[in-house]
Amino acid sequence: MIDLSKTAPGLVSLAKTAAVSLQKHGLGNERAAVYLVLDHSGSMHPYYQSGAVQHLAEQALGLSANLDDDGSVPLIYFGSRVDQPEDVRLDSYTGVINRTHPHVAWGSTNYQAAISYVLAEHAASGATDPALVIFQTDGEPDSRDAAEAALRAASKAPLFFAFVGFGHNIRFLSTLDDLPGRAVDNASFFHARDPLTVSDADLYDGITSQYGAWLTAARAAGIIRQH
Repeated sequence: MIDLSKTAPGLVSLAKTAAVSLQKHGLGNERAAVYLVLDHSGSMHPYYQSGAVQHLAEQALGLSANLDDDGSVPLIYFGSRVDQPEDVRLDSYTGVINRTHPHVAWGSTNYQAAISYVLAEHAASGATDPALVIFQTDGEPDSRDAAEAALRAASKAPLFFAFVGFGHNIRFLSTLDDLPGRAVDNASFFHARDPLTVSDADLYDGITSQYGAWLTAARAAGIIRQH
């Protein structure tokens, strides 16, 4: 775990809360690259204005501080297409959403493009640790079939998708948790209906509760390389 007391004191509380969730689910000694994938469709505008998305970025960084040592979470926006303008970093996380998202076009909700992008990005990085992908959205995908096919394809790779649904229109998103036809169950779902009222502990539990079972299954299937 990174010592945040000097580098990012504002994240100390979040990192400690994340550590409790990780320990609770037997993940205290695990390593992972954390990615943050954010919906940038028009319906998301209120969540960007309210600071809910910025808070999620900080929560992701607090989790990453326990799982990774590079002090950075790749920040990926998706609408009709995918943009990756800047990472969320310990030395520049304050205001990172307001600094970056105005330069990203509002679009539709192309889950397939976002899932495929992260899959390719992690493969190209040469990382040996698995990836925990926090994938946030508030709506239906452009294509259900394409989204399902992308998640099935990703199930053969060392990536776990923790889907986080904002608002009310998340019926399809919740079905991805039990999607048939995957190599292993590589997804979970957490409903943050009103994200600014959900506790940090509940969010972290929602993200981490099924991650350990995926690690076990993915190792048994040879999807995660043993060190």
